Amino acid sequence: MRPCNVKAYVFNALLFCCVATLAQNAIAAPATTHKLAIALRDKALSSDQAYSLLTSLTTEVGPRLAGTDGDRAGVEWARRNLISLGFQNVRTPEVLVPRWIRGEASFEVLLPYPQPMVTLALGGSIGTSDQGLSAPIVMVQDISALKALPPGAVSGKIVFFNTRTERTRDGSGYGKAVSSRVEGPSIAAAAGAVGVVVRSISTSNLRFAHTGTLSYNISAPRIPALAISNPDANALERQVQTGQLVSVRLRVTARDLPQTRSANVIGEILGTDLAQEIIVIGGHLDSWDPGVGAQDDGAGVVIAIAAAKLIASMPVKPRRTIRVVLFANEEFGLSGAARYPADEGNKAIDQHVFAMEADLGDGPVWRLDAQVAPAQWSLIKDIHRVVKSLDVKLGTNTARGGADISPLRSRGVPVIAPQLDASTYFDLHHTLNDTLEQVSADDLKQSVAVYAVALYMAAMADGPIERLPNDPAAR
Repeated sequence: MRPCNVKAYVFNALLFCCVATLAQNAIAAPATTHKLAIALRDKALSSDQAYSLLTSLTTEVGPRLAGTDGDRAGVEWARRNLISLGFQNVRTPEVLVPRWIRGEASFEVLLPYPQPMVTLALGGSIGTSDQGLSAPIVMVQDISALKALPPGAVSGKIVFFNTRTERTRDGSGYGKAVSSRVEGPSIAAAAGAVGVVVRSISTSNLRFAHTGTLSYNISAPRIPALAISNPDANALERQVQTGQLVSVRLRVTARDLPQTRSANVIGEILGTDLAQEIIVIGGHLDSWDPGVGAQDDGAGVVIAIAAAKLIASMPVKPRRTIRVVLFANEEFGLSGAARYPADEGNKAIDQHVFAMEADLGDGPVWRLDAQVAPAQWSLIKDIHRVVKSLDVKLGTNTARGGADISPLRSRGVPVIAPQLDASTYFDLHHTLNDTLEQVSADDLKQSVAVYAVALYMAAMADGPIERLPNDPAAR
């Protein structure tokens, strides 16, 4: 054997002994943790487990609207898979969720140029009479433009929110536009409108309508509301711009039923010497019903499961407990996210040291953000050193985290927030086109790799982990 090979053999043997000793002691030196994290990253990049899980979820379960048979099937799918993958303490604490029936929806222009348009009722919308609702259209760009109209301008009419969604990598364009869908119907109703139609809060030019929840204000009448596809919104805009009277008819058969039961699904990879400290990684199990929820949020669900499962296979086990939480009913009001801290209790929440969430599609991750105490920023930089070769930038320490972990963030739990690339996400989410075919297996692998590295290095970090001030605004 040549000397260089002897040296390599001795080095590998020593490294093996070091890893074996560390596995027994469950405490890794920083340099060794870095090497292990690199190995974890590379293993994730070659693993098909996340895509296989997503194939199973979208094929065997499909749409998972809160309170439906699909929702219940999703809970059972998650419970069964967490158990089969070796997670411990798998449980399904009950969560009460709303039950809304979508029914059917139609929208058509009557005057000046009759034509039907592709539409979906907004989540939570009330229905119309069987004959539907016919009225003139008043087009506004957004809520501010509506409020600037003179009194009585929309009385007895249907308001058309023609709000365009800007394509952005960080999803901020959606955040700027979505208030027209969420708050617009009640604001229009308070001004006398009898119905609302919104340009889909979507960046797609394909003829798919985008659904999503609205929030009725108790101080205003409830009026029916739906979305039309962006190409149809363009056509409606052109008719309004002729200066002629534009009259439309909409019909919605949606209705509410009493609340029903769903569940959060929880499984753990138990820690070693710091097992009482918990890191949550989550996504939401529910989805809207037109598609099968592959991007929103099936991808997030499988990123969380696959990242944790990869860590369970590491030769040095995580010091802290990693808890996967698949939240119930994010789409219709964060029911599972609100219930989780109440189920845990204040003492247990105080043992949560980090929270992570995946809810922006398959990725890839393009930036690593966080909101941690200054003493922990060096950990974020250490994580970045391992994942920057995956074309991941180091971001800021001002992340808010996702919606489902916002109740934890409000109680002072630090957030690690890999930013998934949302450039095309809002072409798909909340639409009929949210299917497995729109998911990139390679992007999903890269996202799992980044989340797994961040999760593992956080689980292995020396403590104590400093908490943040409580922030009620984060809820």
